[in-house]
Amino acid sequence: MTALVLIPTYNERENLPVVVAGVLAHPNIRVLVIDDGSPDGTGAVADHLEQTYDGRLTVMHRHGSRGLGRSYLDGFRVALASQADVVCQMDADLSHDPRFLPALMASAAAGAGLTIGSRYVKGGRVENWPLSRMMLSGLANTYIRSVTGVGVRDCTSGFRCWRRDALAQIPLDRIASDGYSFLVEVTFHAAAAGIQIAEVPIVFVERRQGVSKLSASVLVESVVTPLRLSLTHGRVQSRGQ
Repeated sequence: MTALVLIPTYNERENLPVVVAGVLAHPNIRVLVIDDGSPDGTGAVADHLEQTYDGRLTVMHRHGSRGLGRSYLDGFRVALASQADVVCQMDADLSHDPRFLPALMASAAAGAGLTIGSRYVKGGRVENWPLSRMMLSGLANTYIRSVTGVGVRDCTSGFRCWRRDALAQIPLDRIASDGYSFLVEVTFHAAAAGIQIAEVPIVFVERRQGVSKLSASVLVESVVTPLRLSLTHGRVQSRGQ
């Protein structure tokens, strides 16, 4: 299968070359870097990588309103117009190890419309997180499952792989979330559409360089979004593997 890997960036100039090298070490993969106007020059680094990996890497320079959700929505629209069999999502901060990409793609090849690289299934784990962050993440996922009915252990993982035909079923124009709750919202719509969702174990490593994008507004949105989805659309049940 051929894959297009979407990597949104904001101030990741030191990490981006490392993660791109790891991703493109795998065959049949192309990369779309979606830079959100990084003031640290990440966009220029991405442009240099585009020349280095001629034909395998493309850069999108976004302007206007910033945000993870907006970046992914723009990237999804490009991916849907491509010929890639699968569309993957991953962070640029080295928390998502490219060595797990083949497992995500294999799950898609086996029929899963959405495969989530999960920290919370057997074999998955988190490294270098304090206990408070572990508890927050665990409580967040329990809350999301209980409110929305989505039967996924790791709703907030950003390491994912979609079959392109499954991604085409997601109502992108109706996605309202922008921060990390964007991941929850698209998962909800996948479950509501009856798309088969699978989870494969990954090892998540806390970022080595740079600053976390987690903020108070992101946390508030993460609380509100599951309630909004449940009240607007009702609870759903995902069809797991």
